[in-house]
Amino acid sequence: MPTLSQFDYDVAIIGAGPAGTACALGLRQSGLRVVLLDKAQFPRDKVCGDAIPGHALKALRQLDPAFADSLWHLQPLDAVRQSRLVAPNGGSLDLQWKLPSFNCPRESFDDALLALVRSYAPGTTIVENTSLKSLHIEADHVRLQPAAGPEISCQLVIGCDGANSAVGRKLLPEPRLARAHHCVGVRAYFENIKGAESGTTEFFLTRDYLAGYCWLFPVGQGRYNVGLGMLAEVVAEHKVDLKQQLQRLLTTHPALAGRFAEARQLGPTVGFGLPLGGGRVRPISGERFMLCGDAASLIDPLQGHGIDTAIQSGMLAAVQAAACFASQDFSAAHIAGYDAQVANKIGKKLAKSYRLMRFLSTKPWLVNAAVSLAKVPGLKPWVQKAIG
Repeated sequence: MPTLSQFDYDVAIIGAGPAGTACALGLRQSGLRVVLLDKAQFPRDKVCGDAIPGHALKALRQLDPAFADSLWHLQPLDAVRQSRLVAPNGGSLDLQWKLPSFNCPRESFDDALLALVRSYAPGTTIVENTSLKSLHIEADHVRLQPAAGPEISCQLVIGCDGANSAVGRKLLPEPRLARAHHCVGVRAYFENIKGAESGTTEFFLTRDYLAGYCWLFPVGQGRYNVGLGMLAEVVAEHKVDLKQQLQRLLTTHPALAGRFAEARQLGPTVGFGLPLGGGRVRPISGERFMLCGDAASLIDPLQGHGIDTAIQSGMLAAVQAAACFASQDFSAAHIAGYDAQVANKIGKKLAKSYRLMRFLSTKPWLVNAAVSLAKVPGLKPWVQKAIG
């Protein structure tokens, strides 16, 4: 494994998930000395729904078509052709998506992204199994102290280290948990689910908890990612035990009851948190630093995905990093250009999704009506555009 050397880097990227790897790939031709650190040893699991949105692959193609093309060879993998939305009253709607997408366990997907960095950005130093102990912004550089190894310095640090970002915690005031902008979820893997279809992701809404949904996503080789996500304020207000609620839904929801009678769960049910976009809780940049992906609270509030926005923000951070070095300006005012780009290219859509999620969260009748209206000739594209 590479070792860290003091004063060797221009850019330190913390976190080697989709945001961090996209940022490293975006800097591959910059001539900058880049180090990419992650607290885990890859391959490693990342708890989520395992859905790889079409916009994530589209963004990677903008960097290099070979990046996206190579990911389609991953195994296990399930190519997604459509999604089925089941309304609270049991009515269903099948939606076909224009952009190709697939489902794949994050253990495989994230490892493949890191492999792209190794292949296409060989000048990037990759250091795994290394957590960040301390971080200090100085007048002319950034000092980082890993939990093990020597202190290093760089000109710019980019935090791509997830919802509990160490970079964000160390450089920004600790925010109060904004439950209205935070989602919590649980997921488990199953096999042998009756009626489950390869190529079809399923979403189940309930009358009780519209600010969230239950999902069933095929991930290849007969395995399915099954989970439940819900707005944190709803979980707190109603004291919802998500693991118990998921098991209850799998046996009592009209569209799920009986489908798991002969199913076998593979491993435990595990939980995770999702910082939603659509409402700025704290800054995402400052003097000599930027935050990307989950660290910048860029999860889509309506659909719950964040891999696409993570990759997009990582690419935007790479562009801003190059601009900083070109002008030798690492001030907060200059780096605020990154915030503006994120707000324009990502934030507007997330804000729209958040408003729509909150509007629908107390109106099961409206969700039922929308699903019914979509069956009227000519109205389905309008409904799909509104939710997609």
